[in-house]
Amino acid sequence: MKANISKGSVLAKSVLALVSLFMLIPVIIVMRSWLEPMADIWSHLAEFVLPQVIKNTILILALVTVLAGSLGTYLAWLTSMYRFTGQRFFVWALMLPFAIPAYVLAFVSVGLLDYSGFIQTSLRDMGLSWSIPNIRSVWGAGLILSLVFYPYVYLLARQAFLSQGQRALEAGQMLGLTRNKSFFKVALPQAMPWVVGGLLLTWMETLADFGAVSVFNLDTFTTAIYKSWFGFFSLTTAAQLAALLIVTVFIILLLERYWQKKRSYLPSAGSRQREKLTGLRNLWAVVFCSFIFILAFGLPMTQLLIWVVKNYHIDLDARYWGFVKNTVLIAGTTATAIAAVALLVAWLLRHYPSRSNQLLVSMANLGYAVPGTVLAVGVFIPIAWLDNLLIAQNITSAQVFSGSVIVMLLALATRFMTVGFQPIDRQLNRLTPSQEQAAQLLTTNRWQRWRKVYLPVISPGVFTALIMVFVEVTKEMPITLMTRRQGWDTLAVRVFEMTSEGMYERAALPSLTIVLVGLIPVILLITQSDKS
Repeated sequence: MKANISKGSVLAKSVLALVSLFMLIPVIIVMRSWLEPMADIWSHLAEFVLPQVIKNTILILALVTVLAGSLGTYLAWLTSMYRFTGQRFFVWALMLPFAIPAYVLAFVSVGLLDYSGFIQTSLRDMGLSWSIPNIRSVWGAGLILSLVFYPYVYLLARQAFLSQGQRALEAGQMLGLTRNKSFFKVALPQAMPWVVGGLLLTWMETLADFGAVSVFNLDTFTTAIYKSWFGFFSLTTAAQLAALLIVTVFIILLLERYWQKKRSYLPSAGSRQREKLTGLRNLWAVVFCSFIFILAFGLPMTQLLIWVVKNYHIDLDARYWGFVKNTVLIAGTTATAIAAVALLVAWLLRHYPSRSNQLLVSMANLGYAVPGTVLAVGVFIPIAWLDNLLIAQNITSAQVFSGSVIVMLLALATRFMTVGFQPIDRQLNRLTPSQEQAAQLLTTNRWQRWRKVYLPVISPGVFTALIMVFVEVTKEMPITLMTRRQGWDTLAVRVFEMTSEGMYERAALPSLTIVLVGLIPVILLITQSDKS
């Protein structure tokens, strides 16, 4: 019996080690690129590219920190501590910006606010010469990314404030503080681990963004990586820039893990009774929440619909359905592959929960913290090496893998492994030891046990994993753009091509499709939030 357990443990560790190694290869390859510095290109980058890249990145992160942090925290405080007109609607409506990719909100904003956009054109037609600040700037990028990513802070901060209930305000009143002072001196310090955790997530998303900064024509690490590969045709330089970005992201990831541990110590007592707002205070809450909702979701969705109605007879053709087919194919394949691997990993971890196995699983799930541009480079390099080796050995006469969907699939699987693993692992934890024992008494046939006992319990988690991965792959731009073969375009790639040429109206149909698909996980999130 002990021999069987030992054999199973070794087998489980071997499988988990292989999965982890596979997921870490792109990161290892990228970090290894520093062994091959290219002095001529790096002298150009250091003089003309990196100073602007670092400056833009720091400024955008600072803007996102202030705007997303303030918006998310204040909206969380309003909706969790007060009752006002429409409060129940805004609780979930303020999560909807999650469904809109940053690059979609970016080009819609440019289409509305640019010199040739609808708003400035309308003002000139009315004889008004109002000057609107250039949206294609660092402040524009910071604003757009804040509107897209503030829900990270909003969700976590709201969880903290709901846990506090009225306890923080009551403690402040006992100290002779007003409600506003109680927020800043009592409630906010207690909720700070949640707020900081949300901000660190927005930092990782901001550093990983490629589409929005491309629309604004700003140089950041992700665009510099893209230009190094497709402009300088230097994969090594792209990898070295990617390595710098990885180090930055991993530092943020470590900080997020630190604050995540601190979040577990917040007491969860306290009354959920909310103060009812009346008069001007009620009006302010309604107007402010409505303004953010319209700005981040209502206005861009309305503009997309207007553009789609105007141009659908041009865009809704055979090419569009080709984009849809390619998107569904790669998203469905990736989702299925990840769900299968995630189920295997979660099952092995459940039955062999050693510390080393937990570490291996954590390493296998690191991909989501790595920007898509980095993974595209990290996966392409070993695949290109394999192709060159096959050609050198006269096994093939041309590249076989580099121009195939395999590169894209591997990069996507690495990035979104944790998206599929988390819901399956959570659902698998609902399978109690008594249920497993009952299944073993029910039948000795393993397939029958899986079909009659295990699958009914696990299937909701598998279904959620399939949906979440499918949606994330549908929205993903840099990996599909950088690893696709010529002519094999997805909806996200179509959006990039149209916005790169300034044809924002023609990008509306694929963008609207992506947003509608993106609403699915948001609806699931809202449903889970309502249940809790």
